[in-house]
Amino acid sequence: MVSDWLFEDSKLRRKERRTKKKLFQELQELGFKGSYRTLCYFVQDWNNTHHHEKDKGFERLEHPPGEAQVDFGVMEAVQDGELVDIRLLIMSYPNSNAGFAVPLPAENQECFLHGLQLLFKQAGGVPMKLRIDNLSPAVKKVRTKTEEVQLTDEFMAFQNHYGFEVQACNPRSGHEKGNVENKVGYIRYNFFNKAPIMTSFEDLTVQLEKQLIEDRNRLHYEKNVLINELWEDEKKYLLQLPKVEYPVFKEEMGKVNKYNEIKLDQVLVHVPRASNYSLLHVQLTWNSVKVISPDGEILLDDYRPYMKKRKALPWISIFKTWINKPRSVAYSRYKEYLPGRVKSYLLVEHLVIRRERLKAVASLLVTHDMKRINEEFYELIAEERLGKEENPFEINWSDYDSLTASKEVTP
Repeated sequence: MVSDWLFEDSKLRRKERRTKKKLFQELQELGFKGSYRTLCYFVQDWNNTHHHEKDKGFERLEHPPGEAQVDFGVMEAVQDGELVDIRLLIMSYPNSNAGFAVPLPAENQECFLHGLQLLFKQAGGVPMKLRIDNLSPAVKKVRTKTEEVQLTDEFMAFQNHYGFEVQACNPRSGHEKGNVENKVGYIRYNFFNKAPIMTSFEDLTVQLEKQLIEDRNRLHYEKNVLINELWEDEKKYLLQLPKVEYPVFKEEMGKVNKYNEIKLDQVLVHVPRASNYSLLHVQLTWNSVKVISPDGEILLDDYRPYMKKRKALPWISIFKTWINKPRSVAYSRYKEYLPGRVKSYLLVEHLVIRRERLKAVASLLVTHDMKRINEEFYELIAEERLGKEENPFEINWSDYDSLTASKEVTP
């Protein structure tokens, strides 16, 4: 009887099959006097004898030259002393194990296509085949047992422009693009184990490109040949970049509320004189937005809302630790994230003075953020928090910036 039940359930999806506990309860209702453990042993034996025809091992895949895989990874960087969430689009070539990466602010369609363009430029060509998972910017309907995957119209237009073939993975099958999955972890643990400092996304892109070029001067994990040598051979199989770059942007209509606001990226954005019009034309790129009236007047030209999204570093907690251990400031991983004036102010050699200065900045952090403390450094440090006495640490504030190593006026 249990064999028949197990055979019936094997035809169903795993979540719809009866558990051992449920089987045991049904047996008890039929007068079964045995133990639950006896049933478990029987089910285990049945599974071992009835699933031998299915090979549970994996097939080792071949990776011809010129085929690439892409995926997103989530990282963090520091800009102006604040944390920025990074969506790192990574492309790897399994044949040579060469990797390329582009930091982006989001995973929407404009960012995805813009990132692919930059990756193609870094590689010096277009892969013949590109393997992706079911990213919403590229896939509108995943593969099923009866239907093939359906790509979005925008992604198909992009694909036709560059001429590559798309290979979409099966749902929940990340192992089908295992090389790029491993590359995401490799980049995270080797290049992002400490959040890098960035001035812009373009700046971080250049930093990563240099690091990944240097990283190719190591042996391939299987072939015992430098990755750079393998990559030089694989580059010959890439498709040529088109002469005209594909224009990546999105156009939509924006509905205005009575407060002169339209919703962009799930955020209400104020647009001057927007309520004069019922609908507005909105043009979006990966990092910018333009709002245009029906008459063609540009009412707003700005960064997209997510470009301004930041998270504050836990400076108060960090400073509490530094106050107890002032010597550790010079060796702390957070030292490089301090803005210029504050950093120079704290890195005084005398530890007693350093502790007092740490306390002064820590007290300011209760009511001010680090960026403002740096911008209004003289007023806040010299007057508000260290008393009204002139020159509390015998520093000539007028010459202070010229004494710092970088001679910078702003962070």
